[in-house]
Amino acid sequence: MIRLLPRNLRAHRLITPGTVLRWHRRLVAAKWRQPRPPGRPPISEELVELILRLAGDNPSWGYTRIQGELRRLGHRVAAATIRKVLRSHRIPPAPNRDDGPTWRTFLRAQASTMLATDFFQIETVTLKRLYVSFVLELGTRHVHILGVTEHPTAAWATQLARSFLADVGERADRFRYLIRDRDSIFAEAFDAVFAAENIEIKKSAPQCPKMNAFAERWVKTVRTECTDRLLIADDRHLRVVLDRYAEHYNAGRSHQGHGLNLHAPLDDPNVIPFPVHRITRTKILGGLINEYDAAA
Repeated sequence: MIRLLPRNLRAHRLITPGTVLRWHRRLVAAKWRQPRPPGRPPISEELVELILRLAGDNPSWGYTRIQGELRRLGHRVAAATIRKVLRSHRIPPAPNRDDGPTWRTFLRAQASTMLATDFFQIETVTLKRLYVSFVLELGTRHVHILGVTEHPTAAWATQLARSFLADVGERADRFRYLIRDRDSIFAEAFDAVFAAENIEIKKSAPQCPKMNAFAERWVKTVRTECTDRLLIADDRHLRVVLDRYAEHYNAGRSHQGHGLNLHAPLDDPNVIPFPVHRITRTKILGGLINEYDAAA
């Protein structure tokens, strides 16, 4: 084997026979050494994105729960791999990242059992300020105009609450929450009226109108489509206008809200197509708003 070495090494005798034998043992060991498996093959970027999506959409899901959902979708991934992926993206385990549903998720999940109430202001032609009270059913977007006054008080708001629940009647049993802001008009007596019907009050945070977003959106709609396009004479005139608009909003206007599929709250979703030549227009508030229906 010494003869196989380069000539300069053989000439100067820089190695010992023991070194040569050691090299030979290494060559023999390398010949028969089996290649070690490289470990689990890396998962694709698409699968990583899916794991992050499942963890983000479902804060209460642990590694095994995500693993089970992936297997149900046809992907076999070890729980240790899922843990590694989440840790590499600084996503904590389920108990630490589950802070409960977001406000938006809570509203959507509970919409069918929730009410929202608020006030908005209208300036008359003589610059007198009027206050309008309303309640909105979040699940159907059905709006109720409760009252109009120039001088709102806590006693007035409480009486409106009693009248609303009386008008709703047995349907009050389906509601569990009422969202309102922290205006002083909503006194303890106001809350007690709803508490008597097992309706829990949910107060929005100070200066956070988005926490009562459905009510705020309705105020924008009624202003844009109705009151900002009219001159209001007095409280009686405003009440007539709002009652007529609420009737249109509840039964004659398509909605883009979640679950409404462009139908009105009180509309029949199974309506048959109307022949085009039979569709007629009905003017609302002197043509300010139009409704279309089939001619009789």
